[in-house]
Amino acid sequence: MPRTAIAALGTAVPDRVVTNEELTRLMDTTDAWIRERTGIEERRWVGEETSNSDLALAATRQALDRAGWKATDIEAIIYASLSPDHMFPGDGCFLNGKLGLPGVPALDVRNQCSGFIYGLSIADAWIRSGTYRRILLVGSEVHSTGLDVSNRGRDVSVIFGDGAGAALLEATDDPGRGVLACELHADGRYTRELWTDAPGSRYHPRIQPRMLEDASIFPHMEGQKVFKHAISRMPEVVRSVLGKTGLTTADLKLLIPHQANLRISQMVQRSLELRDDQVFNNIMKYGNTTAASIPICLDEAVTARGVKRGDLIGLAAFGAGFTWGAALLRW
Repeated sequence: MPRTAIAALGTAVPDRVVTNEELTRLMDTTDAWIRERTGIEERRWVGEETSNSDLALAATRQALDRAGWKATDIEAIIYASLSPDHMFPGDGCFLNGKLGLPGVPALDVRNQCSGFIYGLSIADAWIRSGTYRRILLVGSEVHSTGLDVSNRGRDVSVIFGDGAGAALLEATDDPGRGVLACELHADGRYTRELWTDAPGSRYHPRIQPRMLEDASIFPHMEGQKVFKHAISRMPEVVRSVLGKTGLTTADLKLLIPHQANLRISQMVQRSLELRDDQVFNNIMKYGNTTAASIPICLDEAVTARGVKRGDLIGLAAFGAGFTWGAALLRW
């Protein structure tokens, strides 16, 4: 049975850098307050002409160049995002069109912060079963066009950034490479702790004037509850997936946690008793890019930490739903 290996990664972020200082001109906040509570110093926001699938296309092209693949080598697309270009169809199809891949299947995954890991699990199952041998997995987000950049929304709006990360996955028979295990979870009791209520098909009509007035079209978060669950669930699932493979945290070259909040990442590191050189964070530069955060972070970490063939990498995420998961792979 083949394994799923990463052939190449690609990243695309908007040119526009939005600093904490810039946000102080939009809402009652300070650079010190944002840094202290989130660890974020700046983030990237798109301009008016850039869409979610545009970022995904740029990240994919970079990954294709690095792998030496042509777009036509891609046999399937998995696209993780909570912020698609349009209500429907999914951005997987828009990316399919931009890549010139008529007939290639495209699956959209709506699992927010854990979307990339959910997508990786699906891709791994497809490759292991022999359904496909080369898969494009993308995590891409444009949060900036859906944020309440006023005092009303400041606790959430300072957190999020835009960006895309792409991973080209391929089947390998090399026992020293590839995905070893994935583990996924969800707990729907907490759906309203981190969500955007409207618009939605449960409302008649699904778009109403009051939705702009009462801020139901903007994301809302019970920050303390999310923090509490994240610092518990992520270490828990990392230990579990390690246990399934007979490995321990000492075997990890690197853990890439979802970049939601630097304090969460630090608490996860502490719980797992990992050294600083075993964990990589870049939320300081990009903010929370949701489904894009793990591939963007992994792409930077591979170079920054000198990851070599066969090194053990852990990925972990937690977010809205609540959903969470972890994956282990040999580079």
